[in-house]
Amino acid sequence: MFEAQVRLIREAYGIEPGEVDLPMLPIFALFNPALGMTTVVPELDPRRPAAVDPAKIVQAIRQEGVTNSFGSPTLWRKIQLHCVAQNISLPSLRRVLCAGAPVPAALWANPSRWLPHGTLHSPYGATEALPVCTVSAGEIDPNSVRGACVGRPLPGLAVKVIALSADDAVLHELPNGETGEIIVSGPVVTRTYDALPLATAAAKITDGDTLWHRMGDCGYLDPAGRLWFCGRKVECVTTPSGPLFTEPCEQVFRHHARATRCALIGLGPAGRQQPALVVETEMGDRREAHALAGELRALARAHPTPRASTSSFFTRSFPWTCATTPRSTA
Repeated sequence: MFEAQVRLIREAYGIEPGEVDLPMLPIFALFNPALGMTTVVPELDPRRPAAVDPAKIVQAIRQEGVTNSFGSPTLWRKIQLHCVAQNISLPSLRRVLCAGAPVPAALWANPSRWLPHGTLHSPYGATEALPVCTVSAGEIDPNSVRGACVGRPLPGLAVKVIALSADDAVLHELPNGETGEIIVSGPVVTRTYDALPLATAAAKITDGDTLWHRMGDCGYLDPAGRLWFCGRKVECVTTPSGPLFTEPCEQVFRHHARATRCALIGLGPAGRQQPALVVETEMGDRREAHALAGELRALARAHPTPRASTSSFFTRSFPWTCATTPRSTA
């Protein structure tokens, strides 16, 4: 499996021996000896990566001639803002791999301002299946509200979308364009969880000689064969009029300057949930909160996906998170 991972990563991104990598998720440094890359250890706390000082990362990249780097969208957004504000570019970088959550539109937009000789990529996968797909900046429409495009499956990987209620007895594959649960098979897919037979049974589907892994993500395939991520299955909001998937809904609200970090939640019992939006923002008085809530409701009314009944809640900050799986989601 590791050999298959190394081969796919090298071929997908054109990595050459002698390159220099700065991995902002420490475990990814394990690939570097096999890929022939030098590892530069970044100055950050892996338990709280979003607290990083972007100036220190930029200094390391420029000082050591880093050509490759992996990190979460939150990290790269901070680095992007720092570079743009200070009029700094990172000319040595050939590629930036950005994953762990959906990449925001602002990060996809015009990366050449700070990445003049490189390309921004977003790989999709999970601890149990890595990598599955990849997409680059030139393929992305930053204004899309159809979910997060994560690209086409890599060679040797197969992707299907099955009905959310499907089990391993009936593998109900959905046609292109319909949203369901994403399953994958291929040489990088784990077969079991160690000493956890119930977890293995819940996550694996055997179809003849093929083993499929349930990604736990929702999405769909478009007519061009590209996979679109729509959110985690467990985070789907189940309303009386049908399911609401987090990513397409949150994309609508992230276009508001004060709602770039937001989360769709469901209030009430499954099947009868009312959608609500939690927004990370510094809020002043009640009048300001009412005004922002009204602007968010106007966004909801302008798009069919979020539903006009969406309520809004505000918080100073979301909990610190450290992505451990390179999903182009959440």
